Amino acid sequence: MDEISSRQRQILGIAREAGRVSVEELALRFDVTPQTIRKDLNELCDRRFLARVHGGAVLASSVENVGYEARRFVAQDEKQRIGRAAAQLVANHSSLFINIGTTTEEVAKALTDHDGLLVITNNLHVAAELYRHPRIEVILAGGTVRRSDGGIIGAATVEFIRQFKVDTAVIGASAIDADGTLLDFDYREVRVSRAIIESARRVILVADRLKFERSAPVRIAHLEEIDVFVTDHIPSEDLKAMFEANRVEVVEVGGHPGRVSED
Repeated sequence: MDEISSRQRQILGIAREAGRVSVEELALRFDVTPQTIRKDLNELCDRRFLARVHGGAVLASSVENVGYEARRFVAQDEKQRIGRAAAQLVANHSSLFINIGTTTEEVAKALTDHDGLLVITNNLHVAAELYRHPRIEVILAGGTVRRSDGGIIGAATVEFIRQFKVDTAVIGASAIDADGTLLDFDYREVRVSRAIIESARRVILVADRLKFERSAPVRIAHLEEIDVFVTDHIPSEDLKAMFEANRVEVVEVGGHPGRVSED
């Protein structure tokens, strides 16, 4: 990490511990102006040590995901809007899969006024959110519970999911590559995601625009296997054209974060 300042090294250390840093908190911590911190973050983002989020930045990694608690607060407002928009695409009296992810959890929260849903999930947080609602039946997949985020994964989970054929699958991804490949970090989770995609009549992908700026090592699927993409914003015309070429319906909910402002 040559050519970065001592303060920037410390910022990276904080990001590694917390997963996220904010302009306001760093300015107070280092007793400098917010403009100085924004400049630091911009330089670290340009070098791909960090990735921009509203009000700060998150740790950028292509091999290891940010911790679950930290991910919950990344693009939180955008994820809530995405969740509400995706929930509107789910019909009453239908069946659906919901997989692991903080954005898919926002979809679950927005489904609570639906009637007659059958929800199958490998996400403990989704099950906890929905099981109390009398008009929603929840089936929780069996398998190994991942301590880091409450996701249920493994060969038993894959076999369980393959028993079903549902109307809709709601899935997330850790990264979206420029060629349309959907990526994640844990190959065991990817096997479950593959089974979910193959066992659904319609697939809805939910992801915020920051997923276009990240990378991950394991391939989930390609956009051609997705029917609907719900996001806050697609950041380029080339990417929009890619979705159109793959016949993916796009729903943009707005509120996309930009680069850290210098003013």
